[in-house]
Amino acid sequence: MSTTRKHTALPKAQILIEALPWLVRHNGKTVVIKFGGNAMIDEDLKAAFAQDVVFLHHAGLKPVVVHGGGPQISAALDQHGIVSEFKAGLRVTTEDAMDVVRMVLAGHVQRELVGLLNQHGPLAIGMTGEDAHTITATKHQPEIDGELVDIGRVGEITAIDTGAIEALLEDGRIPVISSIARSQDDGHVYNVNADTAAAALAAALGAETLMVLTDVEGLYEDWPNSDEVISRLTAKQLEKLLPELASGMVPKMEGCLHAVRNGVNTARVIDGRVQHSILLEIFTDEGIGTMVVPDEDDKKDDEKEGDAA
Repeated sequence: MSTTRKHTALPKAQILIEALPWLVRHNGKTVVIKFGGNAMIDEDLKAAFAQDVVFLHHAGLKPVVVHGGGPQISAALDQHGIVSEFKAGLRVTTEDAMDVVRMVLAGHVQRELVGLLNQHGPLAIGMTGEDAHTITATKHQPEIDGELVDIGRVGEITAIDTGAIEALLEDGRIPVISSIARSQDDGHVYNVNADTAAAALAAALGAETLMVLTDVEGLYEDWPNSDEVISRLTAKQLEKLLPELASGMVPKMEGCLHAVRNGVNTARVIDGRVQHSILLEIFTDEGIGTMVVPDEDDKKDDEKEGDAA
């Protein structure tokens, strides 16, 4: 009987030992995770996400969660009889729509996520970018066909104040941040892209890693001709690829580029449809998804194993 027990337990021990170098390397480091895509909707994926974040916390990392809520906002706008309109890939956000956005992000999506995390202990605290001037923005006007277009209360980030987040991390808490910003100049609030907000916060916090959950396996080599995922690329390589990317991936990859060009060691796009994808990416030799590294890492060993932490 004891021999059987030994044999069945051995793979578990090997998995734990494989995680050891990554645990050592990440101990005490901040990791910003952008929560989005299918992981926000599927109940099992939501629960697995919460477990992953709590695991990171207990493993000695300092996770910060940033979220948007596209599907939930669209559903709520429908209920309120407000038409969802998009221009230049961004949601046109009227004053009425902004009230709904704020209510959904801070009052529904954030509360649910905080509740899931707090099933594991008194850990998570929800806030928005409005709190303690965490995210400040000014009106964003995209250019379409050579002209600036008014898309309402959509913000462009102008400043980040990490004081409140750092105080929470110091207190052993997990900040959960809704991507709403205070206005720099007109007393209103702004809806900001959650990918962009996560990247800006990662840079301002000097995070070790930015992780962006998506509904794809990573950045594809030659989509739709191939489903081969690029496992690693430098900031320069990513910059060249940006014009060719599908519109949904652009803010995610621009966020990764911004992060690694502003002090974040690695930025990763990972498949949020895979349970425990965060743990697989951070604590295994192979990793999953696409990892972006700063340009100065060009000369380093090009193997995923050497950089996957």
